Amino acid sequence: MTSGNAEPIRVLIADDELPARQRLLDLLHKDTQVGTILQAENGAAAVEIIRAQRPDILFLDVQMPELDGLGVIDAIGAKHLPLTVFVTAYDEHAIRAFEANALDYLLKPFSDERFEATMARIKARLDDRGMREFGMRVLEMVSREPNREQRLDRLVVKAAGTTRFIRVVDIEWIEAAGVYVTLHVGAKEVLYRAALNDLTRKLDPMRFVRIHRSAIVNIESVSHLQPISHGEFEVVMKSGSKSRISRTYRAALEKRLGQSL
Repeated sequence: MTSGNAEPIRVLIADDELPARQRLLDLLHKDTQVGTILQAENGAAAVEIIRAQRPDILFLDVQMPELDGLGVIDAIGAKHLPLTVFVTAYDEHAIRAFEANALDYLLKPFSDERFEATMARIKARLDDRGMREFGMRVLEMVSREPNREQRLDRLVVKAAGTTRFIRVVDIEWIEAAGVYVTLHVGAKEVLYRAALNDLTRKLDPMRFVRIHRSAIVNIESVSHLQPISHGEFEVVMKSGSKSRISRTYRAALEKRLGQSL
């Protein structure tokens, strides 16, 4: 799909807030080159629509419940992702990566002029055959899949005047604890000063799998699964600890296992 082609541009808006979607809808309806406009109220719906409809452009909210914007990128994969405009209300450190030439971002609230400049840039990239490959490299920088050499094998924990080294392989599971995380190491709980999303990117995805927006498990430490209801399971660790698998992250676990639950 190119902007010079007679075929209308297909756009997907993925945002959990109706006013935010309506704002983009109103602006897109004014663009004569835009044809189909699809909407997703959450990350899981966005993944389904991208796979089924193959939109040309994706306006992706970074902060969404359950499956956030980066989770959508993980689920789809850079090779199959439309040209993406990140939409966020928070000017966080990651926004600097979104400013790379292959991508764009809109910081809420944005002006009509800012939106029009974004559309001009994204249309130009639709005509650039090499831009998608460049975009893939940028997406790899901001995705949850780090280079293997960056993955941690030990965590340095400082507390009560001491510094401890905790082997990553000894961690059964990790849960969010506000802006930090709690490491479950056997029967012990250790507070680690890192955000769950940041730590996830530094762990081996073949060993650590996200099962909930606030939990990651070491798959080697899983004893068994117990069904709860409506496609949800509870993970029972070898130590007896339990954590729920949300329906949103069930697909990630099935992908890692290579089979359905």
